[in-house]
Amino acid sequence: MTTLCDREALKRSWHPVARSADVGGPLAVRLLGEDLVVWRDPTGTVVAARDRCTHREAPLSAGTAERGCLTCPYHGWTFGEAGRCVSVPSASPGVPVPPKAHLVTLPVEERYGLIWTALETPDRPIVDMPWDRDPSFRRINTPVEVWTTSVTRMTDNFCDMTHFPFVHTGTFGKGQDPFVPKFDLGPLPDGFHGFTFEVMAYNESAGTAASGQDEDRVHRVMTTGFSLPFTVRSTIRYDTGLEHILLLLGTPIDDVTSYFTFVVWRNDDFSVPADEVIALDMAIGAEDKAMLEQVKGVLPLDQTSLASVQADKCSVEWRRQFAEMLATG
Repeated sequence: MTTLCDREALKRSWHPVARSADVGGPLAVRLLGEDLVVWRDPTGTVVAARDRCTHREAPLSAGTAERGCLTCPYHGWTFGEAGRCVSVPSASPGVPVPPKAHLVTLPVEERYGLIWTALETPDRPIVDMPWDRDPSFRRINTPVEVWTTSVTRMTDNFCDMTHFPFVHTGTFGKGQDPFVPKFDLGPLPDGFHGFTFEVMAYNESAGTAASGQDEDRVHRVMTTGFSLPFTVRSTIRYDTGLEHILLLLGTPIDDVTSYFTFVVWRNDDFSVPADEVIALDMAIGAEDKAMLEQVKGVLPLDQTSLASVQADKCSVEWRRQFAEMLATG
């Protein structure tokens, strides 16, 4: 059986674990089976470390933070800028703290309204989303959810469009033709690998706010592409010129549990409230979650265990590249 938590290549990859807006005081997160704590130090910089005090290994996420200093709930040891121990209440005044008292912090970056971290020094950058630098686009963040499915299942699903007419009947897939014509697979801009396709999307209820159109069905030109290990980008362009860009992000909590969040960039006139803009995408995500949580275990990564057809070639290629990444990492 494929396992994820002990893979060095994944330890050296960036993973989003929280929204920036949700991090102030100590927040417990879990990555690749490891319990972590993230918080903002006195300078406002996010710090990530393993969730155990250097003194007697109590969970720091159960402690408190005042003016950015994190205090352990067990013996009151306090950690300040960059995780350095600044107070040991039981020690005599003027006695320096032991060198081992300081936390060993993890790599951390704030990007796209998210906190990204890694268990070891990352060997590849966080994906570039140029729309984040374009003032004609606004960015909308969504909550970080816990899905009881493997991140491998999640990524495979996001690379696939053949499930649209079956899983997404309550949103945009109702009445879609299930036939998938042949398509070319290859490099996309900004380091993604995937394909371009067109669909006629069901456009009632929440769809009208997302598309900016009132028709029952709307034409979409889309791309779907992946960036290793678990990032998928979906771009949507409507005939009106409206663009709706999604970054779909899965993070392995452990082998069979994952965080999921997505980020939207959109070049509208900013007049439609953000919650209305993402209502359709949230509903689509709920449909994916309901399906994926029925599928157990880590997705087999070899090319012989599962049956695949031409329409599956994007997810097949992601599996091939991901398996190669794990083997060489």
